Amino acid sequence: MNVDNVLNEIQDLNLTYLLLAQRLLQEDYATAVFRLKIDEPMAEVLLSLSARQLSRLARTNQFLFRLGLDDAGQLQALTNHKREQGLEQTHAALLMTATGDAVAARQG
Repeated sequence: MNVDNVLNEIQDLNLTYLLLAQRLLQEDYATAVFRLKIDEPMAEVLLSLSARQLSRLARTNQFLFRLGLDDAGQLQALTNHKREQGLEQTHAALLMTATGDAVAARQG
């Protein structure tokens, strides 16, 4: 895979993420802030961006989002343990919430 293709894919993912984040914030602000793991000032800025600004922001060679898990142990817990059918999403949500709480405690 050449570097230009990788950069194009990163930029496409960035734009997709930004558009999704903006749509989620418009549809259900509180839930979107929680799911995106962003604070309200960041949410307000995202909501205020025009399509042109989103496109320009997406054209970077770095991901604008990051994996919501902070360590490999959490990823292994989500992928390796068998759960009752229907409880996988609940288990994942609990782990992700715990991750968000830990990050907030470190920042606060």
